[in-house]
Amino acid sequence: MKDIKELYDVVVIGGGPAGLTAALYLARARYRVVVVEKEHFGGQITITDEVVNFPGVERTSGKALTETMRRQAQSFGAEFLLAEVTGLAMDGDVKTVQTSRGELHCFGMLLATGAHPRSAGFAGEAEFRGRGVAYCATCDGEFFTGKEVFVVGGGFAAAEESVFLTKYARHVTILIRGEGFSCAPAAAEAALHHEKITVITHAQVEEVSGKDSLSRLKYRNTETGEVTEYRAAEGDPFGVFVFAGYEPATGLVKGLAECDAKGYVVTDRNQKTTCEGLYAAGDVCIKPLRQVVTAVGDGALAATELERYAAALQKKTGLYPVQPTAIAKEDVAARKNGRQTDGLFTPDMLSQLETVFQKMASPLKLKLYLDETPLSAELKEYMEELCALTNKLSLEVNPEMSSEEVEDRPCVRVCRADGSWTGLAFHGVPGGHEFTSFVLGLYNAAGPGQALDEEILHGIRALKPAHMKILVSLSCTMCPELVTAAQRIAAENPDVTAEVYDLNHFAALRDRYKVMSVPCLVMDDGETVSFGKKNISQLLELLGK
Repeated sequence: MKDIKELYDVVVIGGGPAGLTAALYLARARYRVVVVEKEHFGGQITITDEVVNFPGVERTSGKALTETMRRQAQSFGAEFLLAEVTGLAMDGDVKTVQTSRGELHCFGMLLATGAHPRSAGFAGEAEFRGRGVAYCATCDGEFFTGKEVFVVGGGFAAAEESVFLTKYARHVTILIRGEGFSCAPAAAEAALHHEKITVITHAQVEEVSGKDSLSRLKYRNTETGEVTEYRAAEGDPFGVFVFAGYEPATGLVKGLAECDAKGYVVTDRNQKTTCEGLYAAGDVCIKPLRQVVTAVGDGALAATELERYAAALQKKTGLYPVQPTAIAKEDVAARKNGRQTDGLFTPDMLSQLETVFQKMASPLKLKLYLDETPLSAELKEYMEELCALTNKLSLEVNPEMSSEEVEDRPCVRVCRADGSWTGLAFHGVPGGHEFTSFVLGLYNAAGPGQALDEEILHGIRALKPAHMKILVSLSCTMCPELVTAAQRIAAENPDVTAEVYDLNHFAALRDRYKVMSVPCLVMDDGETVSFGKKNISQLLELLGK
């Protein structure tokens, strides 16, 4: 290893509770560690509004709990990188993690990628995804305000999310294939006794159907075989939320480490996999209980084993990664306080912005297209403060348009210093989960941008002209991956554009494309509409058709 500054003791893949805990333990023990996360730090638990069974914390949200974990790890010098891991090279003492933002080198790795929602498999499920069938109550619940909603599943997620959906739905019916909830009785109690929830057991969903949205659902009684059909009143579509368990995100290690028939990673009692130098923690592992408390236990155990592993390889190779530097206590307090009293951006956001500004190769001009609404005033304030942070950004408000007009205001277009459009735009205010996406968009537009392999780069440059509209919700944890992929492609190909819309402020688009789930990708004239998150490779394949 020629450059010790680029060597890590451990690379943690996945920023959920298991990965964050491991980072905390490793950094505190003075081992250099970086957590690589492709979507958002915190993992699946961030969509949970209320956590009441984490020891020592009486009541909190999943997002608040994991943000505290991240700050703790950061305070001891753990590093964080938003990127997609695309491959692992496990040969030799120094391993390589290939990411969408370049290669990372390390002694050991921790796989903590968690799991993603599983499809139930009934007829019409794939066809109506995004148009009535959904998988995330936090992301899509608001689209079903005042409507009838069915929930498929009988586990913890089904019980908890059903209660959450009552904030929006007229009524919620839970369809459980077995004889009752499979989660702990205490977890199911709120759903069982909620006045807006009906629970039907021994119910197997067979089919959903409709024209542009759902109008019919059929389910069968698994004991009697009787088939029940629900038909919605004309003009009153309903929703189906699927909470049928999770599939482990173990694609990266297939062929490298042993997995069971369901795809979960096989580990020993110390979280070590069958691949030398690779450990696993959290929901990717074979385990009887998948909860935050077991994930953090896995992460702590794996970290202590990786400490020994890294120390042995330091001694063997004579290579010693730069030790992490803890953040001063006053800086930790400032980060904990969150929002600054004199600005829109928290210290963590400012730190992220400073890193990006330093790496931007060219200056950019942000062109604002505003109207008289309060949302326009909010966007203007947001962009003024952003531009005040660096000389790499300048601002132009309501510039003259020559041959084109900007619809759906307010809007910010990311332009080059000469005023030409890069193809990137955001309609609304890029806050929430889209803050990081917008910042990455600036970095990609200014160059050098996130690293891409030659095959992907060639595919992007060969694309024919295309215009993408990405419809998102700022609360959606699945939207940023599609947004960043679309922006990366648009930044590289001048014939491709990517415009992001906060759907909360553009109801006409929601109605036009009959959107009942995000993210939603609309291509060119609206004939091609696709739902769900996508990485660059998946989006490139869709654009190339």
